[in-house]
Amino acid sequence: MSGNFYNFAAIRGVQAGTEYYVIMVPLKMVPKIFEFDSQELPADLRAQRVLSNVRVPQIASYLSENFEEYTLSSLCASVDGDLEFTPASDGLQFRNVGELRLSMTARIILNDGQHRRAAIEEALKTRPKLENETISVVLFVDEGLERCQQMFADLNKNAVRPSGSLNVLYDRRNPLARLSTRVLEDIPFFQEFTELEKTSLSNRAKNLFTLSSLNQANKWLAGQDANRFGENTESTVIAYWRQVSEVIPDWQKLMRGATTAGDLRKETVHAHGVMLQAFGVLGARLIAAKPDGWAESLAPLAEIDWSKRNAQLWRPRVMGARGMDGSVKSVHLAANLLIGAVGLPLNDKEQANEDDYLASLAEEKVVA
Repeated sequence: MSGNFYNFAAIRGVQAGTEYYVIMVPLKMVPKIFEFDSQELPADLRAQRVLSNVRVPQIASYLSENFEEYTLSSLCASVDGDLEFTPASDGLQFRNVGELRLSMTARIILNDGQHRRAAIEEALKTRPKLENETISVVLFVDEGLERCQQMFADLNKNAVRPSGSLNVLYDRRNPLARLSTRVLEDIPFFQEFTELEKTSLSNRAKNLFTLSSLNQANKWLAGQDANRFGENTESTVIAYWRQVSEVIPDWQKLMRGATTAGDLRKETVHAHGVMLQAFGVLGARLIAAKPDGWAESLAPLAEIDWSKRNAQLWRPRVMGARGMDGSVKSVHLAANLLIGAVGLPLNDKEQANEDDYLASLAEEKVVA
C-alpha cells in the first residue's frame, strides 16, 4: 500500500462470507476519521439518520461528567478505499490477530454510532484528557449505498433497548433511580409487587406496579434530583410510601393473599401507575404543608371508594372510554382529589386544572 495510511492493531473476523475487522481508535481521532453523510441529502441517498439535536448534547454531557467511569459501545463503519490486513503470525492461533492499514484517502462512513461520534467531538472540548482513551470500531468493506442502508436497518432493527424499569434498576449514578431502588429494598409491599423488568403489565401479572412507574411517582414526590427534602429526602420518601402502603386496605389484602394483583387491576383505580404518580404529587404537597403531621393526614385515603364502578368519582378524571388514562393531566386531576381528601386546599395551579376539568364536564352535559 502506497501513500499515507492509518495503522491499527486489529482482529479479523468473518460474517456472511465477508471479512470484517475490529480496531481500537483513540477518541481524538474519531472526529477526523469517521464521516457523516450530508445531513442535507434526502433520506434515500443517505446511509444514516439525521442527527438529533437532543441526543448529542446528552451523550456529550454524560462523557464529560462521568469521564472516570463512562461506557461507550462500539462504532460500526464501512470502508471505501484501500486497506490491508497483516497477520501477526502465520500460525493458526494468531492468523486473525494483526495489523490493519487504512489509506488516509479512504472514505469511512459510520453505519451505527453517529450520535456517539458527534458527542465524542463535543466532549473533547471540555474534557481534553479523554483524547487518548479508545473506542472499539467494527469495520466492514464498503459495498455501496444500498448495502450501507441495509446494515443500518439491520443494526437498529435487531437492537433492543432495555426497558425503563431495567434502566432504573441498573442505574446507580442517577439519584432518582437510587432512591426508587431504596424504596424497593425497604418497603415489603413494593418489594413483593413491583415488576423490575417490564414497563407494562398483563392482566394476569402478579405484580401491581412497574419500577418505572414507581420511579416516575418518586419524581413527583422528591423532584428530578431526588432532593426535595434535603438530607432527609430518602428517609422521608421511604416513610411516606410505607404509610401509603399501610393505609390502602386493598393493598394490605394483597399482602395477606386475600386478593390478587390481577383482580385489583381489573376492579380498582389505585392499582394503576396514574394513581401511583398521583400519590407522589400528594406526598410532595402534604409533606410541605405538614412536615410534622403528614402521616396522620393520610388516614382519609382508607375511606375513598377506589372502585372503577364509581364512575362519578373517576370518570373521566382518570378513566376514558377504553380504560385508564395515564396522561399527565389525569395525574394532576387524580392528585387534586387526593389533596382534597386529606384536607388541603388546592393551590392556584391545581384549582385552575380543576376548574378546566369541571367546565369540560359541564360542556359535555350541555352537548348531551
